[in-house]
Amino acid sequence: MPAAETRTVRTPHGPGRLVTHRAVRPRATLALTHGAGGGIDARDLVALARGLVRHDMTTILVEMPWVSAGRKIAPAPAVLDECFVALLDQVRPRVPLVVGGRSAGARVACRTGRHVGAVGVLALAFPLHPPGRPEKSRADELDTGLPLRVLQGTRDPFGGPIEMPLGVGVDPVEGADHGFAVRRSDPLDQAEVLSLLVERTAVFVERITPARRRQPA
Repeated sequence: MPAAETRTVRTPHGPGRLVTHRAVRPRATLALTHGAGGGIDARDLVALARGLVRHDMTTILVEMPWVSAGRKIAPAPAVLDECFVALLDQVRPRVPLVVGGRSAGARVACRTGRHVGAVGVLALAFPLHPPGRPEKSRADELDTGLPLRVLQGTRDPFGGPIEMPLGVGVDPVEGADHGFAVRRSDPLDQAEVLSLLVERTAVFVERITPARRRQPA
């Protein structure tokens, strides 16, 4: 696999990073960002970046400025959205763009997908509500106006697959928690869960992007 390409990009709130895992002849580009409790080294983001290349999909992992600066606490949602839009302003793929992320990053992608010209949104471990507080629902953010797929662990304390609103396409990940970690007693082991994320994502992207002659990203 070719080495990832890293680029630093300035935003109104400091520099962030774009780490690109490039397919030779991609049919789509996915821009994925991280959650509020970690960075682009999260197991699901790394698995997608490495695995989607085999499906002719380029993946750009988007590191927000607060993480690049070494801070531990994420800023307000409006700031996250502004940073994501600024970072993606430097991404001009010649193939369809799909945006997504994990946890808080999924919320950012849902809120900004139409603004950045995406053709679809991928939500990994969408935090439907704070743990134990189902009345604090964020379901309205799932109304993206774009094709949307949610990959959600059945043990996610931020909301399981059965809690998602009707009409939202959800792929349950049996036994997985909010970080897609599984226990030894669960039906899938960790490698199988990560492989499932890659395969389900590839199916979603292939469905929403038309068949076309591949061309360099």
